[in-house]
Amino acid sequence: MIGAATYWASGAEIDNTAEDAKVFGMEPPKSKGSKDFAVIPSAWPAVVMFLRAQTQWRISTGSVIGLDYNALKWLFDLYEVEDPVTLFDDLQIIEATVVKILSEREK
Repeated sequence: MIGAATYWASGAEIDNTAEDAKVFGMEPPKSKGSKDFAVIPSAWPAVVMFLRAQTQWRISTGSVIGLDYNALKWLFDLYEVEDPVTLFDDLQIIEATVVKILSEREK
């Protein structure tokens, strides 16, 4: 989960250039190498929920301090999370990693 958080906070991009080129009958550009990040299956639910909540940050004096837990509660209810304690613990690992990286970037 820390790796996935680091990948996200480091500005991961979704690049559909090759697929778009194929649609228009063009030669896809040469790949610069994979920027994909593997996630172990047990971490996948936390990564998916983090992506759902990625716009729900608490900010103070221009700095990210953490996810909005009220929004997380709403998302947990909406998606009928069966084990909210485990998912929340996993999300906190992602959250702490992202906050650390973003804080270091501000320095």
